[in-house]
Amino acid sequence: MPFDILPPLPLLTVTLIRFVLVTSVSLHILLTKRNTSSAIGWIGICVLMPALGTVLYLMFGINRVRRLAKKLVSGRSAHRFQATQNSSWNRELDGQFAPLALMVSKLTSRPLVGGNCISCLHDGDGAYPHMLSAIDQAEKSILLCSYIFRNDNVGGDFMEKLVAARKRGVEVRVLVDGIGSGYFFSGVYWRLKKAGVPCARFMHSMLPWRMPFLNLRNHRKILVVDGKVGFMGGLNIANENLLALKPRHPVSDTHFKLEGPIVRQLSEAMAWDWYFATQEVLTGDIYFQEHTANGESVARIVTAGPDTDLEKIEYTMLQAITLARKQVRLMTPYFLPGSRLMSELALAALRGVQVDVIIPLTSNHPPIDWACAANISPLLDAGVRVWRVKPPFNHSKLMVVDRAWSCVGSSNLDIRSLRLNFEINLEIYDITLAGVLDDFMTRHRNVRLTHHDLDKRNYLIKVRDAAARLGMPYL
Repeated sequence: MPFDILPPLPLLTVTLIRFVLVTSVSLHILLTKRNTSSAIGWIGICVLMPALGTVLYLMFGINRVRRLAKKLVSGRSAHRFQATQNSSWNRELDGQFAPLALMVSKLTSRPLVGGNCISCLHDGDGAYPHMLSAIDQAEKSILLCSYIFRNDNVGGDFMEKLVAARKRGVEVRVLVDGIGSGYFFSGVYWRLKKAGVPCARFMHSMLPWRMPFLNLRNHRKILVVDGKVGFMGGLNIANENLLALKPRHPVSDTHFKLEGPIVRQLSEAMAWDWYFATQEVLTGDIYFQEHTANGESVARIVTAGPDTDLEKIEYTMLQAITLARKQVRLMTPYFLPGSRLMSELALAALRGVQVDVIIPLTSNHPPIDWACAANISPLLDAGVRVWRVKPPFNHSKLMVVDRAWSCVGSSNLDIRSLRLNFEINLEIYDITLAGVLDDFMTRHRNVRLTHHDLDKRNYLIKVRDAAARLGMPYL
């Protein structure tokens, strides 16, 4: 029956329902959405399509992750797993980066700790032997979190070591992402579960009303053995990262081995992720150890995600760029930053800081490359130098300011990574290590991107790139 000839009562009922839906959703949006554009967009959708818009908002517009995190935080007081850091290792800084250290202390509620040894490892060829050896030598506990953990030769090597450790009495906990390690079928998850190794899939569900969790991924890569030695960075567990195998699509990467008091913060981050996914509390000396000095690096873990850590890695980077006097160097596999980071990089270049952004010649996600080409022109206008790395595809995530402060870890420089993903980075105050990382990035400045490169794209390519840019928050 056409809408205009409905009987008066049904028409009035429909009108009231539309009014209630639009009003209720709009009030919720006004009270909870910080981003003005997002708020206007959701209200517009609900006004134009009250019923469908309400359903879409309930599924995709509400940050249930933050609500769940707050619930878990309030409910864990009786059995807190976060151990107290030995205050003798806490550090306060003077000089150029003192404001940064103070800000991040307040932002993260984690202390800056000294006495650490932080070693840089390149590719699976350099990192996997150290990681597998540590698992082999485990006596008490193993905590492992990976975004991609493939059921291939490399993954099989790790699973064999984990199963063997479990059989000899080591407490093993493995957390894999519900998307990155297989959404419909995760071979690693089922193999480990069958072997008796406690394994969980982060935010995985086949239920339709939990589908928005597809956008929320645990992108962290963490390995902690006996609470004494840790590994973190950008390296996944897969054949493609072992360049000696000459895989079809090789991925180069950078990972870090941590020894010293900082390992405790890494254990705490992993323990929170495990609790978030399983509600199992990890406590005791087998996971959290007191440490002696192992080196000279001063460092701190910085986590970010759509829970209680929203945008903390981005804020850390923004403050570091603000304090830069001579040089900012960034290396990332995907470069689609939001307006704040774009503006800060441009302002640094305009005030005379040498800003280098190093990205792959081609990544493993073409739409991200397209969007990047449409988004990067303002940085070139401001004098930022953009360099492209020749194959193999480099997946490293590195940032160095004035060859003195470094930020490394799992976070890419794109909106998805900085806002939607669960990420973990490490800020490091160590001139020697900063120099090593800075030199590494300098060696990978292969081809400079210019305005001419962007201008010579034909019209259809420019349209494609501009269209891809619209999907920046989700690429």
